[in-house]
Amino acid sequence: MTGVALAFAVITLAGCNEKVAEKAAPGRPVLVATVHYEAETPERSFVGTIKPRIETDMGFRVPGKVAKRLVEVGQTVDVGQPLATLDEVDLKLQAEQSEAEFRAATGVLAQATASEQRAKDLRAKGWTTDAQMDQSRAAADEARARYNRAERSVELTKNSLSYATLVADTRGVVTATLIDAGQVVASGQTAVRVARFAEKEAVVSIPETLVSRAKDGAASVTLWSEANKKYTAKLREIAPAADPATRTYLAKFSLPGAGESVSLGMTATLTLSDPATERVAKLPLSALYSQGGNPSLYIVDDAGDVTLKAVTVKAYESNSVIITGGVPDGAKVVALGVQKLDPAQKVRVVSSLSF
Repeated sequence: MTGVALAFAVITLAGCNEKVAEKAAPGRPVLVATVHYEAETPERSFVGTIKPRIETDMGFRVPGKVAKRLVEVGQTVDVGQPLATLDEVDLKLQAEQSEAEFRAATGVLAQATASEQRAKDLRAKGWTTDAQMDQSRAAADEARARYNRAERSVELTKNSLSYATLVADTRGVVTATLIDAGQVVASGQTAVRVARFAEKEAVVSIPETLVSRAKDGAASVTLWSEANKKYTAKLREIAPAADPATRTYLAKFSLPGAGESVSLGMTATLTLSDPATERVAKLPLSALYSQGGNPSLYIVDDAGDVTLKAVTVKAYESNSVIITGGVPDGAKVVALGVQKLDPAQKVRVVSSLSF
């Protein structure tokens, strides 16, 4: 091989080595942060319990001795279903007495009405005095009043007899039984407690700092037994005064979308949020690039290319910046060394941080 050919081979080999080295050179290592937008005011969660909106204490409308209790705790009842009965002996005797008084009043009324009519006929012929006429009329009025009173008494005793059977006035579930056979109860005393199926609600305790958010913000409920399903909640009632021991306000949120799967007594998580709150992302201050222009961020794609995007800055903090837009949620942005970054240069992600 001649000297010229040898020199040409050396030069060619050196050029190939440079190209291989250039191709194998890794990109510039960069530290990135992931953009994550969230409500500026964070959501707050509270543990609560599912309870019925209406829980009725049902009792007999007449006093007496309990003959039977027909339901147990946890049993589902329908409208008109008997819950318990009283001993009807005394009530039946009262009904018989009222009917006897009614029959007597009926006979007296018939007699007094006939006497009144005869007095009217005699007075028309002039064979009786006005005093006798007034006396007959008064006796007839008294008989009619007695008849009406006896008639009402019969109706009341019939009602009292029907009240000896305590029936459910709505569909629900029995949550408590406070009587048993042989017990003597007073009128209106609680016998059976029934929770209605009409509507359920979540009951939670709210601290005083979040009372306004509970009234104006959006609320949702998730069950511990069904964590992936959310129920829309609406504030129905909040206590006017704080509990003296816990200094919290008892709040009741109705759950119009709750079905049969939402059982009473279940543990739930109530989440309060403000729908009007702006969504922002918090990033390290070192990720912001601002050199004679609008504040921007370098976005890194999967291929290692970087793109400069202008962003909207809401606030600056000591070591971070709050942005409201300009880059999509989930984008990876260069967190350090942005002032020395060349947009035409490939980069290599070495780690990622969450802010």
